[in-house]
Amino acid sequence: MSRRPPPHALATLLSRLRACSSASHALQCHALLLTSGHLAASPARLSNLLLLALASASAADHADSVFAHLAEEASRHAFPWNTLVRLHAAGSPRRSLLYFSRMRRAAVAPDAYTFPTVLKACGCAPGCRAGLVVHGEAVRTGLDADLFTRNALISFYCRIGDCRSGRKVFDHGVRDLVSWNSMVAGYVGCGEVDLAQDLFDEMPQRDAFSWATMIDGYGEMAGGVDRARELFDQMPDRDLVCWNSMIDGYARHGRMDEARVLFEEMPERNVISWSIVIDGYVRFGEPNEALEFFQRMLRCGIKPDRVAAVGAVAACAQLGALEQGRWLHSYLEKKKVLFDVVVQTALIDMYVKCGRLDLAKLIFESMPKKSVVTWNVMIVGLGTHGYGLDAIKLFNQMETERAPMDDLSVLAVLTSCTHAGLVSEGLGIFYRMEKDLGLEPKVEHYGALIDLLGRAGRVDQARNTIETMPMEPTPELWGSLLASCRSHRCVELAELSVERLASLGADDSGVYVLLSNIYADEGMWDDVFRIRKLMSAEGMKKNIGRSVIEVDGQIHEFVNGGPPHRKQPRPILKKNGDLILPRRTEEKTRYQSDAKGYLRCCHGALDCNEHD
Repeated sequence: MSRRPPPHALATLLSRLRACSSASHALQCHALLLTSGHLAASPARLSNLLLLALASASAADHADSVFAHLAEEASRHAFPWNTLVRLHAAGSPRRSLLYFSRMRRAAVAPDAYTFPTVLKACGCAPGCRAGLVVHGEAVRTGLDADLFTRNALISFYCRIGDCRSGRKVFDHGVRDLVSWNSMVAGYVGCGEVDLAQDLFDEMPQRDAFSWATMIDGYGEMAGGVDRARELFDQMPDRDLVCWNSMIDGYARHGRMDEARVLFEEMPERNVISWSIVIDGYVRFGEPNEALEFFQRMLRCGIKPDRVAAVGAVAACAQLGALEQGRWLHSYLEKKKVLFDVVVQTALIDMYVKCGRLDLAKLIFESMPKKSVVTWNVMIVGLGTHGYGLDAIKLFNQMETERAPMDDLSVLAVLTSCTHAGLVSEGLGIFYRMEKDLGLEPKVEHYGALIDLLGRAGRVDQARNTIETMPMEPTPELWGSLLASCRSHRCVELAELSVERLASLGADDSGVYVLLSNIYADEGMWDDVFRIRKLMSAEGMKKNIGRSVIEVDGQIHEFVNGGPPHRKQPRPILKKNGDLILPRRTEEKTRYQSDAKGYLRCCHGALDCNEHD
């Protein structure tokens, strides 16, 4: 005979149920309610409280199970239905709508809390038909006049891009501050910032959300950051959200100096403030500053979030800073920072770019769940390191496992085939892309195909591909063909490529330097000097080369033509000399190198730093 568990006071159980902060706590309370007999004694009241606790803890599956065993008396009221609709509205909007449909079939009357949650689900679900039906249902029941429902309708219509219908709801009936904010946010979300500004100017009262919405709207516009700053300066009271919005506006457009100045002026900061600056530095190519801010954030005792962690890892990837990247990996695991698919994928990318494919593979193979980006990064990594066949094998594994695949997956494997010289395999993947994979080739895929053919010496086939592709060729395609022409000494096709680039307005200094080098390889010195003279007349200058190296955890940058590195000038300059001076030793009769880095020939001087 089984022993009955000791009785628990109902008041204690109710107190624990209301204080639930996690799914495990809610499940423990459920078990106690069952074993104590209280749930059987008062099913309606306690089931509702249990559902509310499970919903607060986001325990969706368990809440569904509790609802399925709900007593008939409890299921005749709107409260449990509303709870389930609200629980699934954002994460599983279709399931939320299914509960609302079942509620109507069960003849349970909706109340003022029903339609706001259902309309939120409609805004998250694809298509707008369900939302229109729900609006009609609200009109039929007379709840469309309820202020909460009206605000939800405004948000719904704006979320699906129908600001005109949202404005009709806004213009008829009672309004509160939420109504105004919803309409202003709707205009901003639809890109109608001017209309948002007009409505913002009419607002009888504003709160921090109103100002932050407008600052975000102008911050996302090209050329709108200065207007956002004007609004920021006009604010009577600035909260943390508004400070973050303004900094994000600067960072979004690469104005990192101004973002940093404002950051330093903040009276208080949270992890979002730090993450915005770190992410901005990474996105606009300043990884050293990103890592500096990340270390500073840690010294301030701020635990990084996903954005900051991914930003710091990406900074290490840009710098090739392997030791810092490995330390960061260890730190994230030790401190139990959110270690999800996004962070793990960023680590894979970092190890790939730092040359540690073995560590990238370890993370990839240990991941229980992979996104399409994870697969793509690993395929690119294999291809970049010369493992083209392994990249193709991984791509085929994606197909076999029916893993999510996009056009970047195909681009990744085509690029891998290019690096490994796997022409027939790459052509096969390209030609079955649309038929077998259901993906339409884009200009980027044609670019990878042209690069594949060009590197293999099939330049005429590459040219034919450019001229027969279904879309207009871009400068990048002709530039790729031009690069192949140098490798395979095709002067006439190189000249044609430059003509096409010129017609597209993409004939920059790099194009003419490359053409000059092609002429030089063929000994066509008159054409070399003609091109150099043309570049001089047009005021073209070659882009300065840069190199980055990590030594003892420190990042050092070197600029071509710049001053020697202050810490180790002599060994580095000597190494550079060793690399440059012996160039073309087999042609000493034609060339002599002087101390300034020039190769002298009988026709004049050619800068060897550009002849690459």
